[in-house]
Amino acid sequence: MCQSCHVRAVSTYRTAERNCRDTGEGAAGLTTHAPHASQSVTLPASLDEAVAALTAMPAAVPVAGGTDLMAAVNAGLLRPAGLVGLGRISEIRGWQYLDGHALLGAGLTLARMGRPDFAALIPGLAAAARAAGPPQIRNAGTLGGNIVTCAPTGDTLPVLAALEATVIVAGPGGARREIPVSHLLTGREMLRPGELVGFVRVPLLHAPQTFLKATGRTGPGRATASVALVLDPARRAVRCAVGAVAAMPLRPLEAEQWVASLIDWDGERGLVPEALAAFGDYVAAACIPDPAPPADGSEPVTLPPAALHLRRTVAALARRALGRALS
Repeated sequence: MCQSCHVRAVSTYRTAERNCRDTGEGAAGLTTHAPHASQSVTLPASLDEAVAALTAMPAAVPVAGGTDLMAAVNAGLLRPAGLVGLGRISEIRGWQYLDGHALLGAGLTLARMGRPDFAALIPGLAAAARAAGPPQIRNAGTLGGNIVTCAPTGDTLPVLAALEATVIVAGPGGARREIPVSHLLTGREMLRPGELVGFVRVPLLHAPQTFLKATGRTGPGRATASVALVLDPARRAVRCAVGAVAAMPLRPLEAEQWVASLIDWDGERGLVPEALAAFGDYVAAACIPDPAPPADGSEPVTLPPAALHLRRTVAALARRALGRALS
């Protein structure tokens, strides 16, 4: 956590595919592109078989949707020695209820997460999935791929951060371990050789969740800024994560605590417009802070116009996200 602005960084997890940062997902995906002739392709039928294949050939890359991976391959940025296709593993393509949580398979496509039945379950994640790009990206890209590729503009990442989700990692010999998404994405805990992200555990809050995104053009596109906001009435908490403005989603912790203290959790939960605007400004200033004053006491440095515009965008998104969640 940055002590100067009290913002928690949520994602900088680096993989071999880190250089490829288009929309959607990356290392976990099936592809229609033909691999290089020297590559081997394995198509396991279960998660444990996929782990065994990766253990036997550590240089191989898992692939389920390939929306980022194949862009890197086609651009000559990545030449994997082999591919382990995850498209035939049915156990990671759905979800189930488990002890007040939803257990989501890493192979869930963004298109599937955008459907109404999933939106009734986790509305914030469904909204992010629907905003993730054109249909061809949403039909191929997967939840696990979004996590492993960890592109700064990955739309599901701020939502997962705000929901404080965890990932279940499959390892050799049938081993399973659970890691907070924030730990994996920041590199505090890393995937070990032969491990795969198999599932994502998300708490079912039964409370408002919002996801808003600004792009550089009309229609689907990569985010210039995004905000995920979750109300947690059981904890009387507001959780907010800002995406695309840094290499990782950011949690403005002080802004969350401040606005939660203003909400009448036992009443209508509404806030006056001035409080909503102040929250937006608080979030934006925490995520895009002013430059530190010069040590020599000279004239303070100001943010460039582009950064000021981005700060205003984040403020507007945070204000609207909170307003919609409380309405």
